[in-house]
Amino acid sequence: MMSTDSDLRELARLIEVVRKLRAECPWDREQTVASTARHVIEEAYEVADAIAANDNADIAEELGDLLYQSFFVAVIAEDESRFTLAKVARNAADKFIRRHPHIYGDVKADTAEQVLSNWDKIKSEEKKDAGKDGGLASTGRALPALMRAEKLGEKARRKGMDWQDIGEVLKKVREELDEVEAALAQGDQTAVASEIGDMMLALANAPRFIGHNAEETLRRACDKFVGRFEAVERPPPRATSTSKRCHLRISKLCGRKRSVCRTFSIPSVFFLVNVQNQIP
Repeated sequence: MMSTDSDLRELARLIEVVRKLRAECPWDREQTVASTARHVIEEAYEVADAIAANDNADIAEELGDLLYQSFFVAVIAEDESRFTLAKVARNAADKFIRRHPHIYGDVKADTAEQVLSNWDKIKSEEKKDAGKDGGLASTGRALPALMRAEKLGEKARRKGMDWQDIGEVLKKVREELDEVEAALAQGDQTAVASEIGDMMLALANAPRFIGHNAEETLRRACDKFVGRFEAVERPPPRATSTSKRCHLRISKLCGRKRSVCRTFSIPSVFFLVNVQNQIP
């Protein structure tokens, strides 16, 4: 494990690089806080992808890119007289100390559930003091819809409203599917979309009941689909001399052109030899 001095030295070096590029690189000088949002999102997803692949080298690299982008936004904000990098760091430390009273205070929290409950209460109070909505409506507003759907379910659970198990979730999904089909039968496309949304909201919460999360579950399904698609799309191996002879003999047998009889091709020498032996 690196020492604190080493951590601070490397972080300071990275901040120095960020400031130098901001001052001297034409591309960096053109950026604004608004223009950086896309890059922050891209880097965050690349970190998530590296974590999913469990590739330590990639995780470290992508985390570095995300850290750079975070510092870059703060440095631009300094240039635009919005806030300073020091304020970003100070506010973050203050917030996490404040929201962990079981570590920095005398509040008792022996389970992760209790920690989350305390976090929600403190966060809600902070939002209220700032004149902002700290209720369910504000939960995950900035997240992609799939992740927000799951987060809403988790927060509702901590408020005492949730399904008992995955069986109840799937029952709800089937109910919503029935409503989708009913809306389809009525020809109401708006209602169909609304009911599909309700079904997706319920389904997004199913993975957490079996110890998984919706985003990673769908990510793996996408990867599986890509793998299957590429396998189908991949051109078949070049025909061997045995299969070529088999094609010619099948062509003679069926009285068709060889190009038509290509549909008989199967990439198995054993099968081709057996077929060849059956042709007189």
